[in-house]
Amino acid sequence: MVLLAAVLVWAVLRPRGLPEAVLAVPAAGLAVAAGVIPPDHVWEEIQRLGPVVGFLAAVLVLAHFCDVEGLFTACGAWTARWAAGRPARLLTAVFALASVITAVLSLDATVVLLTPVVLVTATRMGVQARPHLYACAHLSNTASLLLPVSNLTNLLAFTASGLSFTRFTALMALPWLVAIGAEYLVFRRFFDDELAAPLPSPDPAGPPVLPLFALITVGCTLAGFVVASALGIAPAWAALAGALVLAVRALLRRRATPLTVVRSAAPAFLAFVLALGVVVRAVVDQGLADALHRVLPGGSGLLTLLGVAALAAVLANLVNNLPAVLVLLPLTAGAGPGAVLAVLLGVNIGPNLTYAGSLATLLWRRIAQQHGHRVGLGEFTRLGLLTVPAALVPAVVALWLSLRVAGV
Repeated sequence: MVLLAAVLVWAVLRPRGLPEAVLAVPAAGLAVAAGVIPPDHVWEEIQRLGPVVGFLAAVLVLAHFCDVEGLFTACGAWTARWAAGRPARLLTAVFALASVITAVLSLDATVVLLTPVVLVTATRMGVQARPHLYACAHLSNTASLLLPVSNLTNLLAFTASGLSFTRFTALMALPWLVAIGAEYLVFRRFFDDELAAPLPSPDPAGPPVLPLFALITVGCTLAGFVVASALGIAPAWAALAGALVLAVRALLRRRATPLTVVRSAAPAFLAFVLALGVVVRAVVDQGLADALHRVLPGGSGLLTLLGVAALAAVLANLVNNLPAVLVLLPLTAGAGPGAVLAVLLGVNIGPNLTYAGSLATLLWRRIAQQHGHRVGLGEFTRLGLLTVPAALVPAVVALWLSLRVAGV
């Protein structure tokens, strides 16, 4: 537990901007050297996380070169034109855009690439940036519920659930829509003053040029996920194909170098994920799994799903959502897909309560500060206290309904 706490605190603070892996990798090595986790368990964890980490690397490359192609800049320009100088309409556009980008290109694309575009767009329109900035943070978590490829936690849950790509998506579609809708209603109320501000002049920019090659590549990659799932092939291969197409195009046009391709995959962060998995497995081996097993509700009814989701949300805010899902999935996989997906609701919606709830939120805060926007802990927490229960409870009810309709 001390090693896990140290790794998470380092990930939050990142002294001198050093990567999360700087402490996580030695901590994993120390756990092995001290005999806290046997080498065979380390190997099991690496084998379990290896395909997931490979997929994450491919998606990061894909998102990076979508940005190089100008996809996110075009999205920002489209958003500004559609909003026509109205803050409330801009918030609606940001919700729609962030939800789609998070679902299709993963939450990292929303945090790293869309957030700066949204900030620039709000500034150019002359409206308050706070509602739209917070929307990027919240939707990077909540809107990642839809596809198995939208989030690292989803990939882990997808593997544990035993569902196909299309069946997973069908079951999560209604909870995804309900959670986003609930967040939107809370945002409209919470930021009522900013959204009702006097209307500035509409943005005079011309129509954006859509990067068709990037759009077609992303569309083909999504189709590849479905086909790969039907054929029993790991979705990482479809993601790799899409990433290679855009990366090779950028290399041929001399808009990238082999080194930038490697950097876009964030190898230090990938090492952090593997090392964190080893440390979490050590904590599980030392008794955390038994403790959680005693408090996990049994059964498959609505109250059980609510209890599982609530426990997952609490654990995500205590130890971060990635360790939480690594701990809870082995305990709930035997109860069927419903319990696994309830865990996913908890670890994806719950982190909107605290900074440390997810790595995406930590990264979002750092990006906001780099662009001169101070994010207050008190305001972030107050907003989270409203949005998390408002989104989590109806999303679990929607999941329960989807499971009953699908006969799962």
